[in-house]
Amino acid sequence: MKKIYALFFVLSIMYMNAQELLTPEKLWEVKRVSPLGISKDKLFVLYSVGTPNISSNKIEKKYYKISIKGGNPIEISDFASEIMDKNTSKNGLYKLYSEEVKLQNVSGSDFHPDLKESHVKRYDDLLYRHWDTWEDGKFSHVFIEQNGVKTDIMENQKFNCPTKPFGDDSDFIFSPDETKIIFVTKQKSGKEYAISTNTDLFEYDIAKKTTKNLTENNKGYDVNPAFSSQGVLAWLSMERDGYEADKQDLKILQNGKTVNLTRYRDDIHVENYLWSTDGKTIYFIAPINGTLQVFEVKIDKPESIKQLTNGDYDVTSIITNVDNQLIVTKNDMNHASEIYTLNLKNAALTALTHTNDEFYNTTAMCKTERRFVTTVDGKQMLVWVIFPPNFDATKKYPTLLYCQGGPQSPLTQYYSFRWNFQLMASQGYIIVAPNRRGMPGHGTEWNEQVSKDWGGLVLQDYLSAIDAISKEKYVDTQRLGCIGASFGGYSVFALAGIHEKRFKTFISHAGIFDFRSMYGTTEEMFFENWEKGGAYWEKENAVAQKNFDASPSNLVQNWDTPILIIQGAKDYRVPESQAFQAFQAAQLRGIKSRMLLFEDENHWILKPQNALVWQREFFGWLKETL
Repeated sequence: MKKIYALFFVLSIMYMNAQELLTPEKLWEVKRVSPLGISKDKLFVLYSVGTPNISSNKIEKKYYKISIKGGNPIEISDFASEIMDKNTSKNGLYKLYSEEVKLQNVSGSDFHPDLKESHVKRYDDLLYRHWDTWEDGKFSHVFIEQNGVKTDIMENQKFNCPTKPFGDDSDFIFSPDETKIIFVTKQKSGKEYAISTNTDLFEYDIAKKTTKNLTENNKGYDVNPAFSSQGVLAWLSMERDGYEADKQDLKILQNGKTVNLTRYRDDIHVENYLWSTDGKTIYFIAPINGTLQVFEVKIDKPESIKQLTNGDYDVTSIITNVDNQLIVTKNDMNHASEIYTLNLKNAALTALTHTNDEFYNTTAMCKTERRFVTTVDGKQMLVWVIFPPNFDATKKYPTLLYCQGGPQSPLTQYYSFRWNFQLMASQGYIIVAPNRRGMPGHGTEWNEQVSKDWGGLVLQDYLSAIDAISKEKYVDTQRLGCIGASFGGYSVFALAGIHEKRFKTFISHAGIFDFRSMYGTTEEMFFENWEKGGAYWEKENAVAQKNFDASPSNLVQNWDTPILIIQGAKDYRVPESQAFQAFQAAQLRGIKSRMLLFEDENHWILKPQNALVWQREFFGWLKETL
């Protein structure tokens, strides 16, 4: 027996030694699995595998198919010929596609044709730039083609479908009888476009060439249309205009009547969905308790929503529904996305692809733990704690408070190639990631409490989380850092002014530093108007004035801690001037500070070499200051 125990001990040591810590370079060896759809014969799942190539600075893709019953993947050269194409009619008569159409003069040469070498843009209205692109007078339109003749179904309309900046071909579909086209657009322009979220579903009659608005009575987002096998139209919908993070419900149009299928669940915010083959059930994904899970709702009994999956992982998409199972993608904080089958009878998840198995078999895993922390107003807040590999509770570890973006964005078991918790923990840090207010999956009230109160309870939530975890003996309270991007970057700037020497270092990426200049330089004004409650010049608007007073720039006199400031030059959502102001303030106040400006990146860091620079500078700063 002693020999068996000794052998087990030796094997355990050998196994631990075989596990390599995740590094920035190793992270960029992870292959990226992206589902493309189902094959025409419905026997295969088609997907791409993106492999980062650092030397070429690109993500190189290969395409595969794998049987829905499992087996080895088969590489394919032309996935377009094998995939079920929703944009080609079943009878082969029609083809749908989108194309840019120039409808508006913008450039100097548009107005002055004899001055072709001028480099000028002229704008008479908002929105003059969006996300990472300057408006050039072109609009995305949907075309239908028959026998080589193409028709612009949005002719002369200065609206976009797919919607910008993130729309795709899911914004337009055929009706089941293929006599109509359903498409999504926001029929607004200029300033009205910038302050509104009111997208609608429109129905275009192919024969009559007429269009009608199907969701005219709803003033918020209406997106993601899809028909059931029985011809019932479903879509995702938000009610309030100007609120991009409103509760997103699943609706159907049945017998001319709109039915909200998720109205009975206050905690449900639908991310995406799929019809069952018989058209009686819809499967959907929603954040719940710090994860993304699969639910089902019967269209004739919406009050009885059922959660199908449950665990410390995220189900991120539903690809198809075949043979009493769903084909889905799944990941967690230790594993990038792979394709799985979800058995609808027993909810078992089984891996279909194993693209990164070999990589993770030799990579050390990090323990993730749920903690619940009492907030200053007596609420119970979920906090994810991520521990280094081979964690030893008798030792002390430097600890990072992670501040999530959004502000209304779920903090789940996601796997990021930038804010990667496994990577951070593998460098020897404990990560504290609170589901602070402003996150879906914990009820609508919790989600909405961040709006119009950025300087209030949400900041206290962060401090409650780090204070609670800091009571553990394994946390080195002399080595606490605070990190985050977007709203999380704002949170870093704000906490730098109120942390009372809790933190030894800060890292802010794409953070909002000055609320007034942000209001004057960002693009989607509906966001600013909703979150701040109005404009800074509305002196009689007490809500707006309270919120603008909470700008981090008003607390910069309290800054006393080293800070790394990161920014993308093509980020028009949080413009580069925010980083410039923060860095300049820190420098003039004599605070150790550094700025990284990524000249060809937007709100995210997407290019492989830039991403490696980001990771190396991130951990270099922590090593230098923590």
